Amino acid sequence: MSFQAYLDNIEDKTGLTPRQFVALAQEKGFDDPATKAGAIVDWLKADFDLGRGHAMALVHVIKKGEKIDAKHVGTGTAHSDDSDTLWLDGKQTRP
Repeated sequence: MSFQAYLDNIEDKTGLTPRQFVALAQEKGFDDPATKAGAIVDWLKADFDLGRGHAMALVHVIKKGEKIDAKHVGTGTAHSDDSDTLWLDGKQTRP
């Protein structure tokens, strides 16, 4: 599953876009560089019933933003993404 597919699945499950999760995380202080991934994963599990893989996709977006490593782009593998920039504003608004 591609990184973008993880984010799309999270939106399907929760009704929230990745950008909305970033805003919620900022409200809780989880965007602080000192915040460990485990604390964010625990929050996402408790409040949204997200598993570790999906939670870790959001951890990346919360901590590092919309860019992913280019090594995952266009490889043609199951984890390949079309772009090094993730769409955070919801599936319905994707160009």
